[in-house]
Amino acid sequence: MNGAECLLRTLLAQGIDLCVMNPGTSEMQFVAALDRVPEMRGVLCLFEGVCSGAADGYARMLDRPAAALFHLGPGLGNGLANLHNARKAHSPVVAIVGEHTTGHLLYDAPLTADIPAFAEPVSGYIETVQCPEDMCEAATRVVRAAFGPPGQVATLIVPADHSWSPAGDSVQPPDGAKPVRKRPDSARISEARRILQSGPRAGLLIDGSAGREHGLDAAGRIAAATGARVFTNRFAARTERGEGLFAPTRIPYFPEPAEEALAGLEHLILVESKPPVSFFGYPGRRSVLAPEGCNLFELASEAEDGAAALEELADGLPPIAPTPVARPELPSGAPLTLEAIGRTIGALLPDGAIISDEMISSAESVWPWLAAPRHSVLAVTGGAIGVGLPLATGAALACPDRKVVALQADGSAMYTIQALWTMARERLDVVTVVLANRSYRILEIEMKRTGGGGGGERSRQMMSIGAPDLDFVKLGEAQGVASTRAATADEFVAQFREAMKERGPRLIEAVLE
Repeated sequence: MNGAECLLRTLLAQGIDLCVMNPGTSEMQFVAALDRVPEMRGVLCLFEGVCSGAADGYARMLDRPAAALFHLGPGLGNGLANLHNARKAHSPVVAIVGEHTTGHLLYDAPLTADIPAFAEPVSGYIETVQCPEDMCEAATRVVRAAFGPPGQVATLIVPADHSWSPAGDSVQPPDGAKPVRKRPDSARISEARRILQSGPRAGLLIDGSAGREHGLDAAGRIAAATGARVFTNRFAARTERGEGLFAPTRIPYFPEPAEEALAGLEHLILVESKPPVSFFGYPGRRSVLAPEGCNLFELASEAEDGAAALEELADGLPPIAPTPVARPELPSGAPLTLEAIGRTIGALLPDGAIISDEMISSAESVWPWLAAPRHSVLAVTGGAIGVGLPLATGAALACPDRKVVALQADGSAMYTIQALWTMARERLDVVTVVLANRSYRILEIEMKRTGGGGGGERSRQMMSIGAPDLDFVKLGEAQGVASTRAATADEFVAQFREAMKERGPRLIEAVLE
């Protein structure tokens, strides 16, 4: 078999059976090999940023990689923003990048680029296939590297001639040894226990595996027994939430409410989390959000098993009865507000759904209403906008039996609007709610916060996405997604209720006052 088929069969042997792709000439052997390796599912995306974000969403839901195929350096460059988000999420992603033939590189053709330099800022591991015979082993090393721990983007660069050349008939078998996160040592467990027993001014900041069901249960028991306050990262890669689960306090986005939430802490125990910092630096403000003098203690690093550490801390503590959470009442009338959207989703969202949250400035008004239904939340981990729709795409590919809802700001939707086409082509069960306020609202807020002044006609034009207004109904329908517009609470309730009952892609443009 040739190198391309060897690569596909090696990926399958290592447990990767999905490749999201936007291929070009240097990847044609890989594409042709799909006909000979039908077990590998190929999913076409119309923009590389959709590929990278979808691979991220897939990995967050299944804790294993998908492959993402890019065309040379510029193709990889188009996907870098969402690979940045994947890096911050510690998502295991296998990025495969086609390269010119080895003999063609010396001519500096138009698409020739320094692919390793493109890949380095977002990749934890990079390898270039040196010869066709090394294809299988190189692919195996890249897959293993992607798992970490913690998970990371691992990039394999494949010269085109190595893809079409014979690579032998053997495929690297899986060794069955998926990397295991280490448990923190007993000394750190003992120190964390001492801190928690020292008084009520201790807190836990949890992320990663600690934000899953077992970690939340242990954190809840610790909080009930010690009085510790438990927080979660606003930009956690994946958070489990809803009826029956302990609900930590999510640290707010802006520094003033974040500092207020953390006020009074003398100790903050970090569990798979970095110290909390503000998203940006502001004139005259500290970057660190924890109170001055607060002792920061790392119980589990981002590469360690934070859930296991919390369970060991909670060993012997009694279970807690979760506080019942009622679904909100449905709104009615006009106008359509963020509260009305939140109440509608909280009332009608089916248990087990997945929410891709790229609401940006609208999130804090919608989030509190979603506390009752059991769901998973995927956030914009690295702050690079344009990941919401691709994340939803990847989540739906990973979990076809779960309803996916993309709560999407209108401005950032336009970065990767092509994801709607992939949703339609693959018949993915994704409902996209576009929160249409016709502006980069978050920039209006940040203009004031940074002391930039502004407010004149020219600066306002740089933050408005009206004149002309974007028409998301037409944008959705043009890509094969049934789309409607809601301008009142009653219209939104009716449309969202219908979308929850049907399978397949759907878009609702929610026009905010």
